[in-house]
Amino acid sequence: MFGTNATANQYKKISIESGVDAANPIELIVMLYDGAILACNSAIPFVKQDNYASRSEHIYKAIKIIQSGLRMSLDREVAGDIVINLDALYIYMTNLLVKANIEVTEAPIQEVIRLLTELRSAWAEISKTDAVNMAPSKETVSANNIAYTEKV
Repeated sequence: MFGTNATANQYKKISIESGVDAANPIELIVMLYDGAILACNSAIPFVKQDNYASRSEHIYKAIKIIQSGLRMSLDREVAGDIVINLDALYIYMTNLLVKANIEVTEAPIQEVIRLLTELRSAWAEISKTDAVNMAPSKETVSANNIAYTEKV
């Protein structure tokens, strides 16, 4: 009557894609943290059940987000202490997740969730500050609307 689960998943996918398209780079980083935290939280019940396939699927998803999303987004040309420390922290988190999967233990996943949550909070604050500092003036909005209209 209200559609299938596939339909709901399609709406969810569109919603996520729309959010990604509209996000600035800092918001994208926050979204990556959200995805990694969600994947870690999703793995925990499967650790408790000793369900290898499902546990591995969620842990691998978290690792992929950390490695291919968060680590790859680091600006290595800047290579300051923050970049070096974040890179080392992402490697540490990946190692913890591998350990959790091999040893079938929840504690390393909880540690990764704690670290990701702290980093996410910091990036979310940066995003709020960035949004306030970069809020367009009425002239900028009007100019952008005109430019957009001309392109269409």
